[in-house]
Amino acid sequence: MQKLSSNFLKVSLCASIFALMVFSCKNTERTEVVKVDNFAAADVIIKSIIVPTFPDNTFNIKDFGAIADGTFNNSEAIKKAIDACSKAGGGKVIVPSGKFLTGPIYIKSNVNLHLEEGAEVLFSKDTKDYLPVVHTSYEGQELMNYSPLIYSYNEKNIAVTGKGTFNGQASNTNWWPWAGKDIYGHVENTPRQSDDHNLPRLWEFSDKNTPVSERIFGEGHQLRPQFIQPFGCENVLIQGVTFTNAPFWIIHPIKSNNVTVDGVTVKSHGPNNDGCDPEYAKNVHIKNCVFDTGDDCIAIKSGRNNDGRVVNITSENIVIENCDMKDGHGGVVIGSEISAGVRNVYVRNCRMDSPELERAIRIKTNSLRGGFVENVFVKDIQIGQVKEAVLRINTYYGTYANQEGNFIPSIKNIHLENITVENGGKYGILIKGRPESFVKNVTLTNVHIKGAKTDLSVENSEPIIFKNVTINGKDY
Repeated sequence: MQKLSSNFLKVSLCASIFALMVFSCKNTERTEVVKVDNFAAADVIIKSIIVPTFPDNTFNIKDFGAIADGTFNNSEAIKKAIDACSKAGGGKVIVPSGKFLTGPIYIKSNVNLHLEEGAEVLFSKDTKDYLPVVHTSYEGQELMNYSPLIYSYNEKNIAVTGKGTFNGQASNTNWWPWAGKDIYGHVENTPRQSDDHNLPRLWEFSDKNTPVSERIFGEGHQLRPQFIQPFGCENVLIQGVTFTNAPFWIIHPIKSNNVTVDGVTVKSHGPNNDGCDPEYAKNVHIKNCVFDTGDDCIAIKSGRNNDGRVVNITSENIVIENCDMKDGHGGVVIGSEISAGVRNVYVRNCRMDSPELERAIRIKTNSLRGGFVENVFVKDIQIGQVKEAVLRINTYYGTYANQEGNFIPSIKNIHLENITVENGGKYGILIKGRPESFVKNVTLTNVHIKGAKTDLSVENSEPIIFKNVTINGKDY
């Protein structure tokens, strides 16, 4: 990370110098200012990320007793294959074509879990299979809870690859009802995540700095597990596979560095079915993916409230490119759990389009969560249709109970360039800063928005800088 910081600083310094340099032609009075390429730093980040490689060893789960009938529980066979692969120094664990039922899968260092074309891994619907509890998190707060469906803890050089499908089998009769909404199968007077023994209990643990080892949930509680969670891992690759029917957040690298998510398809419309949520994460490259989700397509996070401030790991150096965002609350989102801050986010060459996509770029927080967001660069984006806004910045984001506190968020340096929008929804740009902390340095360059019912709604923000911008045909 020290090397990356040095390289990043060098590029930033060079960009600043070039931005200020004025070249004089030898025989004329004419001067020219050299344009800064803000994405040069993104390329440095990409080059610095270590993508894991593996020894040429293969271990087919069928050789360890796996049966592809969709009903036999293959947990032990998959565990034996991964253990054998790890003991041999690493390699590839093969899941061949067929339907394989299993409980949670734990991936060890130097192991690549590879799904061949036609392979479908079905995860058990029995919540007891996800016990004993493990160190995980829920909405930005750490706890001991049901195991994620695919889990690694403090491992190095791990991968999930291939052309197969991971099916979490969550539905209106399994996992989803705990969200507490009837559209997801919740029945009145049955347990839900907002009950006192669930989220309010976790919030209290966080506020009191209760050790994570004592924050025990799992059986008897209703907090759903993530789909795939590398926790505290180095050099992570998730490539090619499809995720569907997730209980909760889908791809959740937390406290992890050097993460590559490449060519993945997420198609899952359950509650809180965020596509990819890097949290306390550094050096992340998300590319060539399709997100069709029940919540945010990509949501960058850094802990919630007191937990985030105690952990104090900024999410930074995140590059998102060549992705397709369909249904979701937002295309690329920062928040709402950002108490430790987010910086250096680069988004380019993406397409966002769906009547069910609410916003393209969204930043959300409040004065309980606080945090900061700085240096967000968005370039070369095609937007077909969004419901609410192309860009929404909200520092009064509210869910659950009172969300007002003493941690005033800071948001600055948000830059959008080369963006075309066919149907902008309710607003072209929607910004709600705070009187004591204006949103600062928002620029739009070569941005053209059609079909927005209202051009702009901006409160408590420095004036937006417009360069070749039209909204509903009007020049700004």
